[in-house]
Amino acid sequence: MTDPWLHWRMALRVHWLQHAEHEGLGAIAPWLRRRGCRLTATRLQRGERLPGVRAFDWLIVMGGPMNIYQHDRYPWLVREKDLINDACVTNKKVLGLCLGGQLLADVLGGPVTNQSSEIGWFDVEMTAEAARSRVFSDLARAFPAFHWHGDTFAIPPRARHVMRSAACANQGFEADDGRLVGLQCHLEVRHSDVGRWVAEDPPAPGPWVQTPQEMSRSPARFAA
Repeated sequence: MTDPWLHWRMALRVHWLQHAEHEGLGAIAPWLRRRGCRLTATRLQRGERLPGVRAFDWLIVMGGPMNIYQHDRYPWLVREKDLINDACVTNKKVLGLCLGGQLLADVLGGPVTNQSSEIGWFDVEMTAEAARSRVFSDLARAFPAFHWHGDTFAIPPRARHVMRSAACANQGFEADDGRLVGLQCHLEVRHSDVGRWVAEDPPAPGPWVQTPQEMSRSPARFAA
């Protein structure tokens, strides 16, 4: 498969946004570095300033424990949404993961609401619309993914609904022929991250919440 996201003539400038100390770029970082990308970051939880949209080619928006509408508690959310919107309208590629996917959905007109928590390893499956996607059409029909969320996004207008799970109908979307991608699940989490995530944000029991032992039982799943 030729990845439509990775065509460039010079080093692709990838900027990523962090919202919590324990939710970094994880497994995505070495994947990008192997492809010669130049990585920069804004750690919003530390009060770092956001760049202008001309500073990057690709924006990755990571997860976090906050709700995207908690503007009073996290005032930088307003400026972050403005940057995401600028990236969307200036032909940048944008990938949002979990909270990042919710922020992207909100910017594109898909509201975010609360639902039952989905935390741990649960299967996601492709929708019929995913078969028409350059980004998602070559993925397996279903595969296990790592989840850690209580909120979820609605599919934005004019976006394609590409993934679902038993606990969460809207697991993924793409817009503008795959240039903008929002996922509810986490692609970046490594086996070594689970203990810290549990310590920082202990999950309450629920029908779609695994124990820490269940989450970390199979290191091979994280590597895959």
